[in-house]
Amino acid sequence: MTVLPVPPTALTDADLAAVDGLLAPADAERIAKYPGDPVTRQPVHTVYVPADRMHPGLVTEWGRAASAALAADAPTAAALAAATGLDPDDVAGVWPALTRKLETEPIEDLRVDLEDGYGDRPDDEEDAHALAAGAAIAAAAARGSLPPYVGVRFKSLEGGTRRRGLRSLDLVLGAVLAAAELPDGWLLTLPKVTSPAQVAAMADICGRLERGHGLRDHRLRFEIQVETPQAILGPDGAASIAPMVHAADGRCAGLHFGTYDYTAALGIAGGFQSMDHPASDHAKTTMQLAAAGTGVRVCDGSTNVLPVGSTANVHAGWALHARLVRRSLERGYYQGWDLHPAQLPTRYLSTYLFFRDDLETLGGRLHTYLHGGDEAGVLDEPATAQALAGFILRGVHCGAVDDDELKGLVGTDLATLVALADRRVG
Repeated sequence: MTVLPVPPTALTDADLAAVDGLLAPADAERIAKYPGDPVTRQPVHTVYVPADRMHPGLVTEWGRAASAALAADAPTAAALAAATGLDPDDVAGVWPALTRKLETEPIEDLRVDLEDGYGDRPDDEEDAHALAAGAAIAAAAARGSLPPYVGVRFKSLEGGTRRRGLRSLDLVLGAVLAAAELPDGWLLTLPKVTSPAQVAAMADICGRLERGHGLRDHRLRFEIQVETPQAILGPDGAASIAPMVHAADGRCAGLHFGTYDYTAALGIAGGFQSMDHPASDHAKTTMQLAAAGTGVRVCDGSTNVLPVGSTANVHAGWALHARLVRRSLERGYYQGWDLHPAQLPTRYLSTYLFFRDDLETLGGRLHTYLHGGDEAGVLDEPATAQALAGFILRGVHCGAVDDDELKGLVGTDLATLVALADRRVG
């Protein structure tokens, strides 16, 4: 090989050090504000249950109800495929995993609701329900029957509900801690947010609760519920949701879209309010942009069309729910809300089918990237390999892909997959 002469250069070590110095503050700010996406498990849904209905056996109860709905209206894979309009062979392929999920882990994230799903009650009644819900969470923890994530949604920080909501939050938290340690997956949901100031106030409230209840610093994290126009567009014409993410002092875990409050606030008629309305898509895309790289996760909303009643109504509800879940996943919203046990079958059906589509091809590409060769016929770059690993990791987390299958597809273990998927700034 011919060695070419090195021409004179103008930049000295001192020049390069000066550039480092100029950009050091920007580097530090970027790393602080955009640490990258976590590789910890994200639940595929959040289930909302009014506080007065919370009891220690609720998760098992929902699983049984979901299985009963299948038994009544789609007792076989073929029947469920016919009900949802999906390919019978595809549904048959995930049927064992689906039915097992309903028996073993029907709920991945449970939110005890003291807001819209609970309503306005006399103060003494809400106090009693908040305390009982906290005690039920502690009892479920003692039984080992809590889902991976659990928490509470309280009333908003708007003036009319602020003190009532915070009292209920304090009571639930105190009742849990009186009987148990705080569950690992504990999360709070802050609804109807209208300004970054409310988010900053919530971060301050979390600190006060931690000190008052003897919890470590930053133990409490919360989700911002996006259900007002002001959360998307501020009075200055800027997207409000980005400043909200960064006003949380590192405590924001997610952005949750509230389909019906948001679309109603825009004047959209009830019959047209939906997860797939263009106004909903605009809001969620804005949320997605604001959250990208911050470690904050985006969650889609719910459909209020429930699969209940006659078999025809159940099948129509399942077909709609399955389509909407798939639509969300394709757009990068890996979590949504479920409001009824009969929605669980189609939640996991669509989720499992999504993560298993082209699984062998994607696994083969990752195998080639890790172990060499050209069998996959695609030359993937590191960023694409990270994305592939993250996708398959989500499938493992929710049960669509098992550990043995992972090893056969990718030729590696879960720890290696996690390391490859990790996009955080180090």
